[in-house]
Amino acid sequence: MSYRVTLLPGDGIGPEVALAMKKCIDATGVKITWDEEQVGEFAIKASGTPLPDRVLESIRKNKVAIKGPIVTPIGKGFRSVNVQLRQALDLFACVRPCKYYEGTKAKTKDIDLVIFRENTEDLYAGIEFDIHTDAARKLIKEINALQPRQIKDDSAISIKPISISGSRRIVKYAFEYALNNKRKKVTAVHKANIMKFSDGLFLKTAREVAEEYKGKVEFEDVIVDNMCMQLVQRADFFDVLVLPNLYGDIVSDLCAGLMGGLGVAPGANIGDEIALFEPVHGSAPKYAGKNKVNPTATILSGVLMLEHLNETKAAERLENAVKAVLKEGKYVTYDLKADRDDPTAVGTQEMADAICKKIAPR
Repeated sequence: MSYRVTLLPGDGIGPEVALAMKKCIDATGVKITWDEEQVGEFAIKASGTPLPDRVLESIRKNKVAIKGPIVTPIGKGFRSVNVQLRQALDLFACVRPCKYYEGTKAKTKDIDLVIFRENTEDLYAGIEFDIHTDAARKLIKEINALQPRQIKDDSAISIKPISISGSRRIVKYAFEYALNNKRKKVTAVHKANIMKFSDGLFLKTAREVAEEYKGKVEFEDVIVDNMCMQLVQRADFFDVLVLPNLYGDIVSDLCAGLMGGLGVAPGANIGDEIALFEPVHGSAPKYAGKNKVNPTATILSGVLMLEHLNETKAAERLENAVKAVLKEGKYVTYDLKADRDDPTAVGTQEMADAICKKIAPR
């Protein structure tokens, strides 16, 4: 069987890690036609926008896409392309597996969990009002008239929407994953002790969904700050985590640190019909074009893509090849060496080539 997949190389180091991933996927023998499109800074230069309409059209047509990292300006410039993609395509579930791979700089060997982050709501919905704008002044006046706690006139405002429908579908998705993959427990993470209406609604909905799986999958809830502490102390106590958008972003990076860093952390964004795969790490523009960065996270994102395509044997063969190269520690990038200045470290493409050589025949 052959597949058509939209490939978004991204910018910064994106094209390099995307090429490494593409090599490894092709080496499995799975037949993929790559529909390559530009996003981010390269797209701005070519089309005047970081997310051209043709990119969304390609993804909607192919149903499956994989991307390298994309630059997101801090505090100015264009809005995150990553967030725009998730919202435009209704990719409500951000899925980030976190597990130990021998040969990485993992902080613990006892980590094997999957994070389900709601992708479309919460503070990342992008409903913001800038300081001293007419809209901000009007909103502050209306809010101050509704409740005794007053917002200062010199405030910028972000709105945090959390819905029953949005919460229900991400929690249900997490429970279905747990059930289908023989995971024992789902933990809902929140701050409902403080945000009693927004996080409170997420928790209430999670508890209602959990009742549907009673006797099949265990359920608990943990306050987000306590969860961060517990993950550092005993990550093996957790199995599947489900969180609102902002907490999911933060906790998944914490877990990436536990498993050895963002360089080995893959991710997926899943909707009802469309799936988009990507590494967790950013675009690291200072390393662009240097053939230096670790391609593991993007290659493992390719493993997740193969699993999604039901090419499970190919996914297993590729993941085993990654494991073998990491464990051997010979043909790996500088960040995976005991000494980051180790002259035996190889480049991005050389590590990908070593992984390709380890892929077992079909």
